[in-house]
Formats: sequence, structure tokens, C-alpha cells
Amino acid sequence: MIKINAFVGERIKSLRKSKGLTQANLGEQVDLPQPYIGGIEKGERNISLDTLQKLIEALDITPEELFRNYDNDLSNKEAHEILDRINALLVKRDIEEIKIVESFVNDILKTIDNLNNLKK
Repeated sequence: MIKINAFVGERIKSLRKSKGLTQANLGEQVDLPQPYIGGIEKGERNISLDTLQKLIEALDITPEELFRNYDNDLSNKEAHEILDRINALLVKRDIEEIKIVESFVNDILKTIDNLNNLKK
């Protein structure tokens, strides 16, 4: 299992980037210097629960979002970063628009599955 510091750091970095923030921007919001944010993202810092709460609030996420997939292997970092970016796009939309996107995604995945089945 991945160490919690590394996991939290990677998630903070991915979520920060998905929201278009720099380390300096995030640091300003939580009253921490940019190098400290960099250390958190690299998993080099042991942060307090107060700091963790500030980061969660600054990123406008829930603790559940931060720790999503903690039990899973994060070997596909790129996939998690893409999913975070997609989530950042969708949270700005109303429920009807999200349902439309879900329908499109389902249709696209069915088409991909059908193409994959034809190749077998």
C-alpha cells in the first residue's frame, strides 16, 4: 500500500492542477509558502490535521474526495489526474447537464466495448 504522505501529496497536486491553481496560489489561500506546498505534494512533509483541513477547504473538496482510491494502487497516475480534471469540469454544471454527459459517456464506452469485442 502507498504511504499516506505520498498519497495525500499526489492527490493535493492533482486536485490543485485540476482547479488551475499554482503552488503559490494554494499556499496563499492556506497561509503557507510555496516551497512548503511543494514538500507536501512530494510527500516529504508530515502535515497537521489543521493544515489538511485548510487544504481541503481551499481546494473546495470533501475529505472523501481527497482520499478517494486510497485503498487502490495508484500505478496509473495519469488516469487519476484525468479523472480529477473531468470532475473539476462537472462540478460546475447543474444536474441535468451532468446527466447528459453521463449518457454520452455510457454510449461512448458501449461503442468502445463493441469495437474491442469485434477485434477479439
